[in-house]
Amino acid sequence: MIATHNPGKLAEMKELLAPYGIEAVSAGELGLGEPDEAGNDFRSNAAIKAIAAAQATKLPSFADDSGIVVDALDGAPGIYSARWAGPSKDFTAAMTRIERLLQERGATTPDKRKAHFVSALCVAWPDDHCEQVEARVDGTLVWPPRGTAGFGYDPMFLPDGHTRTFGEMASIEKHGLPPLGLGLSHRARAFVKLAEICLEPR
Repeated sequence: MIATHNPGKLAEMKELLAPYGIEAVSAGELGLGEPDEAGNDFRSNAAIKAIAAAQATKLPSFADDSGIVVDALDGAPGIYSARWAGPSKDFTAAMTRIERLLQERGATTPDKRKAHFVSALCVAWPDDHCEQVEARVDGTLVWPPRGTAGFGYDPMFLPDGHTRTFGEMASIEKHGLPPLGLGLSHRARAFVKLAEICLEPR
């Protein structure tokens, strides 16, 4: 069970699970409601989602809580990354808000536009056992946004050491695992840690 209603996140997580022969259904597909993410960090919110889904479905449940942390904005939007997009999930508006705030703070050069994505993953079993991991990827925010691949803040995030944003990368480049991909994204890096703990390749 993948505890998400986000289609972009669901697609990535299904692709990460596929090499392990795991078939997954999402909370959205099962009509489950979204629990109140009342945690004060990514790990807490991932656990809230995974545990709620495991208890509701009696299936092992996999949840991600992730977001973008902008240095010049004192870590915002952080755990509120999805909320900045509003009920309509308008990430163009959310990216525009980040850019406006950066401009207001004079963050116009790359050295002042550092940011990182964080992904906390949690697997919860119906017996309340949990496994949790967290990973990040560092980069710089660009403007205007570039690319239409990915989702969320991907088009404005340029990972360190690369010339294309996440929004310009194919899914296999962004979160594909070796040998096909580099395991570049925050979610892929966290997933590698989680797989070492509790998954076996086919």
